[in-house]
Order: sequence, then structure tokens, then C-alpha cells
Amino acid sequence: MSSLKPIRRLVAGNNAAGSAVVLIDGAAPNAHPSSMSSARGHTDLWVWNESPMALSDTADAGNLKYVFPGVPQGGHLRVVQSVGRPANYDPAKDPELVAPQAPQLRPGATGVWDRGGNSVCTSSMHKTQTVDYGMMLNGQRELVLDEGRLLMQPGDIVIQVGAWHLWGYPVDGQMAFDMIGADFPGGNGSAIGNDKPLAPSPAPAGIKLTRRIVAIDRPDGKSVVVSDGPCPDVLLDPARPGFASQRMWVTARSPAPIVYESLHLPRTLEPKNGGTVFRVDILPPDRDWQGKVGEQEVRKFFAAMGSPAASAWSAAAKHPYLQHTATFDYCVVLEGELVLVLDDKEVVFKQGEVALLKGVRYAWSNRTASRALLAVSTHEGKR
Repeated sequence: MSSLKPIRRLVAGNNAAGSAVVLIDGAAPNAHPSSMSSARGHTDLWVWNESPMALSDTADAGNLKYVFPGVPQGGHLRVVQSVGRPANYDPAKDPELVAPQAPQLRPGATGVWDRGGNSVCTSSMHKTQTVDYGMMLNGQRELVLDEGRLLMQPGDIVIQVGAWHLWGYPVDGQMAFDMIGADFPGGNGSAIGNDKPLAPSPAPAGIKLTRRIVAIDRPDGKSVVVSDGPCPDVLLDPARPGFASQRMWVTARSPAPIVYESLHLPRTLEPKNGGTVFRVDILPPDRDWQGKVGEQEVRKFFAAMGSPAASAWSAAAKHPYLQHTATFDYCVVLEGELVLVLDDKEVVFKQGEVALLKGVRYAWSNRTASRALLAVSTHEGKR
């Protein structure tokens, strides 16, 4: 792989007057073709080394040095691009083929374990001291665990809770990862406790829910699929028919705990203790509800989301659902087209583009005739 498809990345922060402004907008510059093999590379979007995350720093942390998989209180947002398996692939002629091996720490890395098995069209079987929010942007990927193999399609979400896993690449594809430093008591990263996974939610009428996969290592060290199905935690907004906020995972602290399920924790838009909240919102066209929503409906929505003070409602605002929290929000458009509404600017985003919002007042507007899908990974911030 000689080059990577550019990833459009916008970073917004607050100016001295407290207004939201665009700090960076363009292709993320820190791209690494063939960083993982001759057929796989990645683009860094953001790196952090502490939690809560700083909101006032104006430096481009996408250019920070990053030693995979990062420090326990830190993390890494990136997009991985892969080339699919050639039709005439012959393992006997693969110069990158590595036989399976006993688990060992990856040479030169901390918090990465390897069991070999990699080739030009698969990663090694490996595990990292992280909780990963994986978002399939385009193409396909195979997720291979010790006990299970799944094919991921565009829009699918995987929560990789410190599990052993291998990636297969049947076709070209791109996948975004928010990798969050995790706590591995005993050093092995196996599941702790017995939090029961939530059952998939029945889809509300007319709404197609997002697939959520959760993978973890059992106490015996074998990686398994904990959940695979429609998101089990869905909040609707009666004022916006077709809207659904799908909560995917919560990390209650930093470093993140390795647990079977996290959605029993209270709903909020404002994580504490260095934690995160990951959700996927289905946004119907604004024209379906515009002019029918007032302050009462908006405040009910934010109260239901567990953060009544997050509403930045104003009768004069450009959008009724403006929100303002002391958080760092990673927003990835998974489907459709959206407009990011800031104090003095509106910016159009298409599928695969990313906005990094540092404690700003903002809303997302869908001005098309079709639904849009937005993944939001919210990290606690500090001003």
C-alpha cells in the first residue's frame, strides 16, 4: 500500500470569548501507509495521554508520538485501511505468513500480546490493553475470536473489551477505532464480575437499529462473542419521529474496566472519572419535525438522556437541540450527510468524515431526505 485514502477531520474548540470556532479542517496529516503490513496502514486522528482530556489546548494532538496501544490513562483515535484478499492468494507464496505461536508480549511494545497467525490478508491473533470502539466505515472485515467468526458490514459496531482477536480482510475496507486504555488486574485482561449482557432491543416501528458486537476473554483466556445483535439500549424522542439514540458502551473510569456489560450504568452525556460514553444516533430528516419542537420537548429529551443541563436551548438558536457539555466528543458520520451547527459556522459532513469537538456548543442537522447515522464517543473533559 503506497498511500491511504485521506480522512477529513475537523477540530472545533472555544475562542477567548467562549464561542465555538473551527481550529482545523482538512485531511488528517499523520498517515502511515503499510504501517501494519504491505496491505494495511493507518491514519492517526487524535492521541491523548491523560483522562479527563484537556479542552483548551489548541495543538494538533493527531501528530503526537504514539506507542501502540498507549498509556493506561490515554488512548488513540485512528482509521485503519486494508486491502482485500487477492483472488489468486496462495499462502505458500505469502512472504508475510507467520505460523500460530504461544502467547507472548509483542517485541518493543507494552500492553500488546501476540499469538502469530498473520499474513498479507489477516492480522495476527493479538490482544491489547484497551477497550476499543470499532466502527466499520466501508468494505468488510472478518472478526475472528477463539470461539467465533463474524463478518462485519458498513455501520456495524464492535466493542472489543481486551479480547484476543484476529482481523481478516476479504475486501478493501476502512474501520475507525477509539482505543481506550484499560485496567488488566492480574495482567491477563480477562473478564471481571458477572454483569449480564442486555438482550437486543426489538426495533421500533420504521427504525433499523445498529448491530452491536461485544467481544471479551473469559477467565480461561478464550475470546468469545458476548453479544451480537441490534443495540439493546435505545432512547427515542417523541418530538422527532425516526430519531433513536443507541447507547453502545460506557467506561465508568480510567483506565477502563474489563466487564461483560456496561449499559446497566445510568444514562448520561457527561461521563465522570475519566470515563466515556459511546452511542450511535439515528437522525431523521429535520423537515420531518422542524417547526413542531419547542423548549419543553427539547428539555424533556435532554432529561431523558440523563443530562438536563446539557441543553443549550434558545429561541434564537440556529437549532433547537444545541448542546453544551465539558466533554471531548469524537463524531463519525457512518451513513448519510449531516451539517454540524456551531455558534458562527455550519459545516457539511459526509459518510466517513470525522469531527472532534472540544467542549463546544453544537448540534447536528439532517437537511437531506434520508436518515443519517452518527457515532459519538464522548470523553470526559477538563476546561
